[in-house]
Amino acid sequence: MTRLLAHTAARSPVHALTGHDVIGIPSHAVVRPPVRLLTGLPGHDVTGVLAHGLGSRHDLPIPLFYAFAGAFAALFVSFLGLALLWADSRFRGGAAGRPVRLPEGARIRWTLRVIGLAGAVFTAAWMLLGPDDPGRNPAAHLVYVILWTGLIPASLLFGPVWRLLNPLRTIHLLLGGRDRGPAPFGYRPAALGLTAFAWMELVSPAPASTTTLAVFLTLYGAAHLAAAFRYGTRWFDRADAFEVYSALIGRLSPLGRRDDGRLVLRNPLDGLDALRPAPGLVTVVCVLLGTTGYDGFSDSPWWVELLQTGPLGRTVTGTLGLFAAIGLVAALYRACTAAAGLIGRAGRVRAAAVPVPSGGATGMSGEDRASGEDRASGEDRMSGGDRASGGAGATGGRGTARLFAHSLVPVAVGYLIAHYFSLLVIEGQRAVVLSLGLDRTVDPDVVGPGAIASVQVLAIVAGHVLGVVAAHDRSVRLFPPEKAVAGQIPLLVLMVCYTIGGLILLFAA
Repeated sequence: MTRLLAHTAARSPVHALTGHDVIGIPSHAVVRPPVRLLTGLPGHDVTGVLAHGLGSRHDLPIPLFYAFAGAFAALFVSFLGLALLWADSRFRGGAAGRPVRLPEGARIRWTLRVIGLAGAVFTAAWMLLGPDDPGRNPAAHLVYVILWTGLIPASLLFGPVWRLLNPLRTIHLLLGGRDRGPAPFGYRPAALGLTAFAWMELVSPAPASTTTLAVFLTLYGAAHLAAAFRYGTRWFDRADAFEVYSALIGRLSPLGRRDDGRLVLRNPLDGLDALRPAPGLVTVVCVLLGTTGYDGFSDSPWWVELLQTGPLGRTVTGTLGLFAAIGLVAALYRACTAAAGLIGRAGRVRAAAVPVPSGGATGMSGEDRASGEDRASGEDRMSGGDRASGGAGATGGRGTARLFAHSLVPVAVGYLIAHYFSLLVIEGQRAVVLSLGLDRTVDPDVVGPGAIASVQVLAIVAGHVLGVVAAHDRSVRLFPPEKAVAGQIPLLVLMVCYTIGGLILLFAA
């Protein structure tokens, strides 16, 4: 979401959508002429970016060496502690949780649906009737800041909130849409939608243009409504990019639903354990990791120079870079899980003793608790590839990749928090000011650089540690005791590689 339009050494980071100064953190480099990157938008020559609260790595409260040392220590200590003290699976997935009573029911559900629909109408009105100037039109802020980044804390606190706020689901319901059973394709449509959204945000020539936003969202909404009328309301469960995005983050919420439909407080890792393997799930998580990683290194001076001077042009080069980032994340994950599968296969996996996690869908919905994952068919509980490989005990490349996909979710959430925390805190203010027409200025110092840096480092490290814990618990469930720890070594290598990449991108920013 942030772009370096000109590599400046004494740069004052400015907002990537408007060009206004937002932070004012000193840094040092060689000043280059400003470059117009948001083409087609008048008056927006920008010379820097919002660097998520960090002008340079010198603003970090700890040196680079200690950040890496602390991260590696956390990973290895966690791995060794789990290997010695965690011999049996402890997560119960959809069976876990202590029942709680919170307001819910038809009135609450419809209130949330009306709020989501009203928000969509408000945003659409600004896109169609407002000026094509992100400095005066809040449409881009509402989509990129309030929706995309705001769903992160909302879903972590309350579960998959977009399920009830989703205006497409509400429109489908109002027009008489019905449930026609489990939709095909698994999570693959959501992976495609997330990739398309990331391309619009990070690569397209004019991501903040109201025309770009209106065209994308119109095509997106029309395609999903058409598919929902063809396949039923459960199409949105695994095909709508924003609903899947919110649902995956919501797996780490302490608020969720058990298999019996009761609203419970639970260990967030129990909610994560309840995530069922399904076609396209690995792709979705790798897209989240890869696009966030590309967003990080796209600010690097060498990449900006390549975009500006490369023979293929900025859009083609950016597209190739985005796909390369996603491909690299996916290739590394599949290689490490394949190695884990080979180790587990050598020890003869306890297939009969390893059920696929059952767990229900998290969230606050009452009537929705019986839809989606709660009523998944046998095909969703165990996809064809997994059945062919031995079900939950599969140790083939694809089977193992799907069975450990849940361990990437906290890693992805950690990256999302680290990357977008300062954007939400600072530019969220601008979204409110523009939307309500307030005569107020944005306070760029509402959170200091040290606090932002601490959140970023802790989010990345905590996400990887939780990934190690989730992978360990799944390993001791899948593999026999003599191979459980050895089978995790490739997964530990994977987490170390992702940690190195995340911290490098963080400090390079």
